[in-house]
Order: sequence, then C-alpha cells, then structure tokens
Amino acid sequence: MAHDGHDHDDEHDHGHDHGHGHHHGHGHDDSGPRPPPPPPHEHGHQGHEHHHHHPHRGHGHHGHSHAEKEHKAHAPAHVSVFVVTCSDSRDEARDESGRALRSGLEAAGHTLCGYKVVKDDPEAIRAVLAEASEAGARAVLFNGGTGIGRRDSTVETLRGLFEKELPGFGELFRMLSFEEIGSAAMMSRATAGTYRGMILFAMPGSPQAVKLALEALILPELGHAVRELTR
Repeated sequence: MAHDGHDHDDEHDHGHDHGHGHHHGHGHDDSGPRPPPPPPHEHGHQGHEHHHHHPHRGHGHHGHSHAEKEHKAHAPAHVSVFVVTCSDSRDEARDESGRALRSGLEAAGHTLCGYKVVKDDPEAIRAVLAEASEAGARAVLFNGGTGIGRRDSTVETLRGLFEKELPGFGELFRMLSFEEIGSAAMMSRATAGTYRGMILFAMPGSPQAVKLALEALILPELGHAVRELTR
C-alpha cells in the first residue's frame, strides 16, 4: 500500500507541475523581460531518479537473499536437539506438545539427544540445561511456562542465562499467533537466546503453539542458527 500511495503522489505532482506551467504560458507578457524558463525536464529527471532507485533497492535485496542462501548452504542439516516440557501438571504420558516437538524434529532429520518433563521451577530448568549440555545438545526446545501465571517462570529463568537474546523469535511467533488466535497472542512471552554454545527456544505449551513455532520458525532456521553460533 505504501508503494501505491507513492505512485499516487507522483501522479499528483505531475498534474500540479503541468498545471503550473500552463498557467505561466497564458499569463506571459511579451512587452516585458521574460522570466528565466524553469529547468528543462525537471519532472522527468525526478521520475528518472525514482525509477533508478527501485532497481537499486531490488538489487540490494537480491544480494541479501543470495548471502542468506549461501549461509544456509553451509549450515548443518542435522542438529542435536534436547526437548524440555515445563509443567506442574503434565507427565510424559500426557505430554502431547512434547511428542509433537520430538516427532517434528525427527521427521525433519534432526537428532533427539534427550527429552524431559520438569517442574516449572528455576532450579529444575537450570538443572535440565546442564543435562542437555552434557548430552551434546546444540539446541534446546522448551515448551510451557511462558504465560503470565504465578508459576510461569521459564522466561525469567532463561533470560537470566542468555548470553545473547533473539527477540525476533518471540516477535515473529506472536505475529503468526495473532493471525490464528487474535489478541490473545499478546499473552505469550515466547523468546529465544544463546547459552554455552546452545540455542534455546521457549514457546507456549499448547500443541497448536509448538507446531506453529516449530514448523514456521524453528525448523527453517535451526541449522543456520547453530552455524552462526560457531562463527
């Protein structure tokens, strides 16, 4: 829509300049000194700059896409991942979200190096991170504990450990979630960051939420993100 508005402004300016020139032509007095003519092709020159600018932007975007493809081409196709469910009520038998994450990762060719259901408790979360690191995980996927309930402490615990935070994950997740569930998406505090050579993702605990995060955001960038950690 912004581009359409810009085109509309150009058309409006053209009509305005044309009318301005037409007015001077009819109001000209042959008996007096002629005013200096306006610079020739002024509007046409502006139009030329306008058209030149857009290919330049497109070329930059193409270059960025090419660089991104090159980075992904060198990214590992198989990543060792540890899945953690943070819940005070679920166990492994009732952990549908944990199952969805594990099956999705394995179907995409990644290696599951561990899985655990822990209480939504800072000490338990830090302990399972140490376990994931010992198991050789390059990524840890947390589900649950990202809401605003009294016991929801996953986000606070992980943020206290992050070496670098990736706010874009949470921002994009909430944007995609908004398209599916509307304004309730703002209640999610999904986030991601790095810790001791691992990339950590924290997402809501519903099966729909974990599938959305995994399929739309995590799987497309998992190998790329892990490669960036080693650069």
